[in-house]
Formats: sequence, C-alpha cells, structure tokens
Amino acid sequence: MNRQAKQTGKDSFYGRLARMVLPMAAQNLMTALVSAADTIMSGRLGQAELSAISLATRINFFQSFLVFGVTAGISAMAAQYWGKKDTDTVERIQAIALRYTLPLSLLFFTVCLFLPGPVMRLFTDDEALVGLGSGYLRYASLSYLFLGFSQVVLTVMKNSGRVSRSSVYGTLTVVLNIALNALMIFGLLGFPKMGIRGAALATSISRGVEALLCLLENARQKTVLLRPRLLLERMPKLEKDFWHYSWPLIANCAAWGGGMTVYSVVIGHLGSDMVAAHSVANIVKDCCDCVGGGVGIGGGILLGNELGRDEFARARRDGRRLVVLSLIVGVAAGLVLLAVSPLVILLARALMSDMTEAAQGYLRAMLWMCSYYMIGRTLNTMLINGIFSAGGDTEFGFWCDLANLWGLIIPAAVLAAFVFGAPPLLVYFILYLDEFTKIPVEIHNYRKYNWLRNITRESAAGGESAQ
Repeated sequence: MNRQAKQTGKDSFYGRLARMVLPMAAQNLMTALVSAADTIMSGRLGQAELSAISLATRINFFQSFLVFGVTAGISAMAAQYWGKKDTDTVERIQAIALRYTLPLSLLFFTVCLFLPGPVMRLFTDDEALVGLGSGYLRYASLSYLFLGFSQVVLTVMKNSGRVSRSSVYGTLTVVLNIALNALMIFGLLGFPKMGIRGAALATSISRGVEALLCLLENARQKTVLLRPRLLLERMPKLEKDFWHYSWPLIANCAAWGGGMTVYSVVIGHLGSDMVAAHSVANIVKDCCDCVGGGVGIGGGILLGNELGRDEFARARRDGRRLVVLSLIVGVAAGLVLLAVSPLVILLARALMSDMTEAAQGYLRAMLWMCSYYMIGRTLNTMLINGIFSAGGDTEFGFWCDLANLWGLIIPAAVLAAFVFGAPPLLVYFILYLDEFTKIPVEIHNYRKYNWLRNITRESAAGGESAQ
C-alpha cells in the first residue's frame, strides 16, 4: 500500500513537471529557432553579415541576462506565494519588478539607437563588421524597449498557473519573427530588401506584438492583474524581500552576461572565421539546451510551490529527483548534439556560400566541445536557477559564478588568447570549461539544504514574516 502511494506521488510529480516543462521547452526551442533563422538567412547574405549579427546581438544578450535576474527573483517569490494562494502579493511582486525593468529597457533602447557604433567597437575592430552591426542595432533598438515589460508579465504567468498560455504567446511571437525575417531580409511579397536590418526590424515588430499580447492577457484576467496604481504604491517590506532575494540573481546575471560579452570580445578578436563558426555552434547549443532550461525553471517553480505550503519533506525528495533528471537530460542533449553535428556542418556549408574551410574546421571542433558542455550546463541550470532559487538561496549562485567566471575562466582565456597566443580552439575550450569547474561546490551547497525554506510573509502588503 505504501509502495503504491509512493509510486502515485512519483507519477504525480513527473506528471506535474511534464505539464510545466513541455510548453516551456517548446517555447525555448522556438526562441532558439529565431536565432537559427537569423543565422541561416543572414548566412545567405555572406559570412560578414552573419558575424555582424552574432556580435551585435551580444548587447541584447546582456540586457536579457539583467532582465532574467529580475524575473528569476520574482519567480522565486511568486512561486511560493502562488503555492499558498496569495494572489494579491503576486500582483505586487509583478509591479515591483516592472519598476526596474522598464527604465532598464529604456536605457538599452537609447544606447542602441543613438550609439550603435561605439557599442559595436566593444566587440570588434573590423570596421566592416562595425558598419553592418550598427545598422542592425538601430533597427533592433525598439525590441529592447519592449523586452523588460513582456518578460516580467510572462514570468508571472508561468508562476500563476498559466504556463501553457505564456508559452503560446511566446511561440506566436517567435513564428511571427521568423516569417518577418524572410520577408524583410530578402524582400519577399513586395517588402523592401533590407538585409540584416530587416532581421532587426522583424525582431522589433514581433517584440511589440508580444507586449500587446501581454496587455490583452491582463484585460481578460480576473486574478494576478497588472494594476498601474501598484507601480506607484509603497510596499517597503515586500520590496525589501524582493531586493534581498533578487539582487544576487541580478548581480549574477550581470556578471554572467558581462562574462559572456567578454567571451564574444575574445572570440571576435580571433578572426571572422572563429566568429562565424561560433555563431552557428551557439545556435545548435541553444536548441539542444531547450529541454534542460525548461526542466530547470519548471522544477524550480514546482519546488517553490511546495516550499510556500511548508511541504519540506516533499520538496527535499523532489529536489533529489530533479538533480538526477537534469543529468539524464544533459547526457541526452549532448548525444543529440553529436548526432546532428554532421548535418549541421553540411547545412552551414550549403547555406553560407562563402564560409571558409577554416571556419568549417572550427565549427566541427566546437560542436564536439559543446556536447560535453550540455551535461554541466543542464545540471547547473537546475541547481542555481531551479532548486537554490526556489528556496531563496540566491546569493550562492552569484558568489560561485563570480569566483569561477571572473576569477578563473576569463583570466585564463584572456592570457591564453592575448599573451601566450594559444590556438583559437584551445581558447574556446578554456572558455567553455566554466560549466564544470563549479560543479563540486554546487553539489556541496545542495547537500547543506539552505534552499529548503519558506520565504513568504503572512500579509500580502508585506507584513511580518511567517517564519
């Protein structure tokens, strides 16, 4: 009887996780396919256009990491408050997050619209790439304005029982982006032929549609609403909680996003062949990572719900399941990447007519390296962004990544590239060791169970702590 009950609980856990993960994995895949579409279509224009887009989108990558830091913070809180059915506080958490993401989005919009040249020169000294990338950034700048709003609303939807609808909105946006890419890059169906500027404009339009869908969602909802008055309301205790749990995630994402930007700077100075190969390898890696990312975020939401209801024994058991599952998913993703590598190289050679032999050789080696990266990446996403964040143990991830990325990996790669003149592929290998060098410390922190706690307050307005 006990065995049957245990099995039923197990089925319930994996069933709930599947219903959470599958829509998010599908959305992650569609998002990765946008980048793939940009790469494929821009690659048809030439290797220089592909390299320019790869470097120009680093600024969006950095903004996305900062916004992700905010949304990860509100996800940790919203999941627990939703678990205890406190929808009023979830609304307030959403408003607090928007106070910060909206000005941040305005900043990135302004910089990319008026200073695209200096931004591009951070990544490359190739004036041809600077000119192409500057045009891209001007047309893409409007998309950066919408990003902070839509990502906060979509995150709250995922944490308030609307995962499928959130994923549908995201997927519709992606499909629109891909369609507009084809029309605007190549000038199909009477549209002007705009090249990579068309890809940027397509992104801006699709992001605007995504923001509009979020507004329409708010109009049709009866719970967890976007209430403008809350943007101006003082909520000192709840805002204190928000910053307590969010600042390490925001700082971590800033450090991580900055680190990835340095990666691009390093690779950008290794030559256009490395940049082109890296662009393709990144797309394939992101596509293979879609399930792992969904498992990490979805698992964190489920654990947050359980911790908000004080179900600590259940959360501890499910945490173990998630760690094992993340390893299985990571190995599977790595094997899939290896399996599709020959096809990727053939497609890259066919679609990018001027891709050099050197770039093809770099790509072949990068795909092999990315296969081992997937194992560490999936486990780290589960631990830092899923399990630890679910229980408010957010500082660990910041200090771990700061020490690992900025104290070890980046100095080693910079020295290898610019001091010792190491071969480009050795530099690439060093850059992507970061997902493995921090695993022992993460496992140690997991076993301390600092994440096993309820972080909610009794009062929706930010009253005394429940603990």
